[in-house]
Amino acid sequence: MKQHLVIFDTTLRDGEQSPGASMTREEKIRVARQLEKMRVDVIEAGFAAASPGDFESIQAIAQAIKDSTICSLARANENDINRAGEAIKPAKSGRIHTFIATSPIHMEKKLRMSPDQVVEQAVKSIGWARQYTDDIEFSAEDAGRSEIDFLCRIFEAVIKAGARTINVPDTVGYAIPFQYAETMRQLIERVPNSDKVIWSVHCHNDLGLAVSNSLAAVLAGARQVECTINGLGERAGNAALEEIVMAVRTRPDVFELETRIDTTQIVPASKLISQITGYPVQPNKAVVGANAFAHESGIHQDGVLKHRETYEIMRAQDVGWSQNKLVLGKHSGRNAFKSRLQELGIELESDEAVNAAFARFKELADRKHEIFDEDLHALVSDEVVTPDQEHYKLLYSHVCSETGEMPHAKVILSVGGVEQKGEAGGGGPVDATFKAIESIVNSGAELMLYSVNAITTGTDAQGEVTTRLTKADRVVNGNGADTDIVIASARSYLNALNKLHCSLDKVKAQGDV
Repeated sequence: MKQHLVIFDTTLRDGEQSPGASMTREEKIRVARQLEKMRVDVIEAGFAAASPGDFESIQAIAQAIKDSTICSLARANENDINRAGEAIKPAKSGRIHTFIATSPIHMEKKLRMSPDQVVEQAVKSIGWARQYTDDIEFSAEDAGRSEIDFLCRIFEAVIKAGARTINVPDTVGYAIPFQYAETMRQLIERVPNSDKVIWSVHCHNDLGLAVSNSLAAVLAGARQVECTINGLGERAGNAALEEIVMAVRTRPDVFELETRIDTTQIVPASKLISQITGYPVQPNKAVVGANAFAHESGIHQDGVLKHRETYEIMRAQDVGWSQNKLVLGKHSGRNAFKSRLQELGIELESDEAVNAAFARFKELADRKHEIFDEDLHALVSDEVVTPDQEHYKLLYSHVCSETGEMPHAKVILSVGGVEQKGEAGGGGPVDATFKAIESIVNSGAELMLYSVNAITTGTDAQGEVTTRLTKADRVVNGNGADTDIVIASARSYLNALNKLHCSLDKVKAQGDV
């Protein structure tokens, strides 16, 4: 009988630490529901002590999710652990994940604590966490650069104190697979009561080895892998969930393990994360890249036509890619539209959201001959900002751009329900449009990123635009899609402004309490 490999997803915590990838509470709940649908074992929903917003998001996810364990990260101090414990209280199954650094450089330079003090603090943290839950995970931060004798000592102590999962993170992406595997083997062999806990790995990708290190550790005895959708994460990212899961599934001869992941939900999860964070997936990305199952070489095409497995080790459908890209048109009805969204793993929160998305679908179908699955994903990406949060709304846009003349844009916006007009010139039609919008809203926000991607092929393809704005230490991503790239850009910019407006309003409200 195969052993179970626990999949611990930290997209909402470590993934969100990527610059500009911060998410609103509504976006986090949407992601958590997709992760639950994918049957992830543990969802690390955030760092409760980081901010009131993080605390509220974890609490909301704990209330909404029933089929996955909800986890909050906490430093090994009483305040952090109390915040984490309160945040996960509503969860059907909750976990506290506490950590302290164990490498010489971290203990000396960052913590300014002796090894004895670090062990003492770690043991105390387990005691504090046990007041809230028996499901406690302990991580030795920077274990990849820690001395193995000290790791054995601190792990023995926290296991005795009540930790159930022991995580050995390669925090800075320093490990090499064979060395990391040997460390895992020695820890399991040398630590007393090692058979009473689940051994876990959390690898960063600074040297491009996060997945390799994780899988090497699994072969050495680890039974939990901490990973993220699309490999999202700070610096060079984390081990990619889709690569870990499909490696284990595709090579049962090597990994005599199984996960409970519904792999058909991998691509929908990948697309959702990409849309919300504004981090595009590179075309040649393993499993979820647009070219992952594409064949251009004549030799490869001939082989696949004769027998798919000549050049494909996985089936595209098994990870959520659809064979039939053209699924809907302007004559399609609401039921067909809703059915296809369900097949793609897209769930809208209310009838109003479905109606709004369907109206946009009909509008798009009148302008675009073919409607692809990618178009449907883009259609629902705007649902992150609900109608009651749409302080700024585009009512009208006119842009003039001709050779030898400065482009000029005129826009009419609804600002809090009041129509306002603005116009401006710019270096190009998009620049002019943004300046015309700013002539009305005067947001004071700084544009950090402007990215355009064609969703599908053809000259009538929708362009998907991501804009990243920052103001008062708040960073938000806006998304917009349209066959007219200038309109898509305006929608993306306003989407970001709406998120910024909601975020800053919330901060003001909290400050008034």
